[in-house]
Amino acid sequence: MREIRIEKVTVNIGAGKDPAVLEKGISLIKNLTGINPVKTFTNKRIPTWGLRPGLPIGCKLTLRNSSAVDLLKRVLEAHGRKLAEGHFDDEGNIAFGIKEYIDIPGIKYDPAIGIMGLQVCVTLSRPGFRIKRRAYLTRKIPKRHRISRKESIDFMRKNFNIMLGDE
Repeated sequence: MREIRIEKVTVNIGAGKDPAVLEKGISLIKNLTGINPVKTFTNKRIPTWGLRPGLPIGCKLTLRNSSAVDLLKRVLEAHGRKLAEGHFDDEGNIAFGIKEYIDIPGIKYDPAIGIMGLQVCVTLSRPGFRIKRRAYLTRKIPKRHRISRKESIDFMRKNFNIMLGDE
């Protein structure tokens, strides 16, 4: 029950108000994974930024199981297999950005997309984490069963051979 595993990998591109950038982001994620992403929409009105509810501002895709592990290996290679301690949080999540998608192995430059970056978020879990999402008798995960920052770092070092930025 203490075994840590990858629950999901989420790829996100924020485009702002520009629909052309959003279409480029959608085609980039589709080229990267072969799956169509979903658009993300604003919920709040922010007049100074020109945002209103229902406006599409980005796209995202969630991968699970072996496809998530395959994509994670590729994006870690693009990131130089180096992560900073600030990329890890205290709940078993890892988030980092890729500045240019052409750094990812197996992806070629597409002039229709141009140069664009993306955000990658990894969620780690243990057996038993379902108790916080189930419909009946939902419970909090006890502190002794949560994934700490140190355990996340050790998991990534062991399974993906990453180095911390200060090493």
